[in-house]
Amino acid sequence: MQAPASPSSSSAAVSRSMPHKLVIASRESRLAMWQAEHVRAALQQYYPSCDVSILGMTTRGDQILDKSLSKVGGKGLFVKELEVAMAEGRADLAVHSLKDVPMELPAGFALTAVMEREDPRDALVSSQFASLDVMPPGTVVGTSSLRREAALRTRYPHLVIKPLRGNLDTRLRKLDAGEFGAIILAAAGLKRLGLGERIRALIEPEASLPAAGQGALGIEIRSDRPELAAWLAPLNHTPTLLAVSAERAVSRRLGGSCQVPLGAHARWRGDALQLDAFVALPDGSRDVRAHAALAVDTLDAAEQLGAAVAGDLLARGAEDVLAALAAAGPT
Repeated sequence: MQAPASPSSSSAAVSRSMPHKLVIASRESRLAMWQAEHVRAALQQYYPSCDVSILGMTTRGDQILDKSLSKVGGKGLFVKELEVAMAEGRADLAVHSLKDVPMELPAGFALTAVMEREDPRDALVSSQFASLDVMPPGTVVGTSSLRREAALRTRYPHLVIKPLRGNLDTRLRKLDAGEFGAIILAAAGLKRLGLGERIRALIEPEASLPAAGQGALGIEIRSDRPELAAWLAPLNHTPTLLAVSAERAVSRRLGGSCQVPLGAHARWRGDALQLDAFVALPDGSRDVRAHAALAVDTLDAAEQLGAAVAGDLLARGAEDVLAALAAAGPT
């Protein structure tokens, strides 16, 4: 244990309390590396003498591109290898798109910081069509998400929805090669990579409710690293943290995963957090929605809001939807 510092050694104590070296584990896709670089830049602002490096890795989720995530293991495929690197001491922290982080982390890991959110909406990308409303019957739309598929089938049953896997650049190449008339992507990723001009239309939450945590970056660490949690605390953006905590509480209560078409989106209205959520069948034949608002200033209050909305969804029939999804198996 480090001895207490004397008054004359206060500057040395501050130096000892600062990190000297940190390693960020990240997927190697261009977007994931941008996110890791974003976190590194933020850390170097707070700790200019710290050596912050990035350990790029390929995850199982990046390797399996011929099957939907719901068939091969879900969102955890994007984080497992990064967690192994932290467990083995090769990395100190991992940066994730929060929508890709499972609702329940493995024992020994913790989500310790959530950074300020980018645009959480879905985006239409197309060289042919300016909006979903003008697409003729039979237009092929690509998406990697059962949530988006359910929303599209509910509102636009005349469109043909086909799976779309791969990193962001791969998806854009498939669109440009003519495999799809349009694709749906997260607006945040396009904006972060300077590709905002590819967005033909932003899809408002009323038409396609975002995934829990969409647009936010989450930082994961080993739960036995309290000093690391303290160093990362300045990166937390409280309004975003409270909003995504409410969203993730809905998903956690309903067993949210890639197998469940579920959206949850919280927006601030003054001091009140307004939370909308839905769960649906992938074919759009059943769609259950709920809404609530609450003055929120703590994590407990945010999670109470999420639990209330989840309970309302179940009361409105979400339990039947979940049972049907479980009976059908991976889509």
